[in-house]
Amino acid sequence: MKRILLVEDDKNIQRLLQQELNDDGYLILAVSNGKEAMPYINGENGNKPDLIILDLRMPQMNGFETMGHIIKSRRDTPVIIHTAYSSYRNDVMALAADAYVEKSHDLTKLKSTIRDLLGE
Repeated sequence: MKRILLVEDDKNIQRLLQQELNDDGYLILAVSNGKEAMPYINGENGNKPDLIILDLRMPQMNGFETMGHIIKSRRDTPVIIHTAYSSYRNDVMALAADAYVEKSHDLTKLKSTIRDLLGE
């Protein structure tokens, strides 16, 4: 079972994505900000993710700061920026991600991007 690290501060979006992606056969590791994501990103807890879904605007450590740490530490873990803001698409940190998906009630684009990046 593929592990997805979901870094998202909105608890409603966390629950929705956990349910939808669990139903699709993924194990979801959900955290509320980049600071909480660091042990997973660094592989400290034995739960290194196969893919990271990263929100940008979060408290404590936002997605841009988190992306900086991911760039330094990741080997081949794909990252999807998942945000409500289209204006960040051309930010240098957002460009470092493997994909940029705007939040929507329709999860088709996000799910197809996950499958593509995981080679499924």
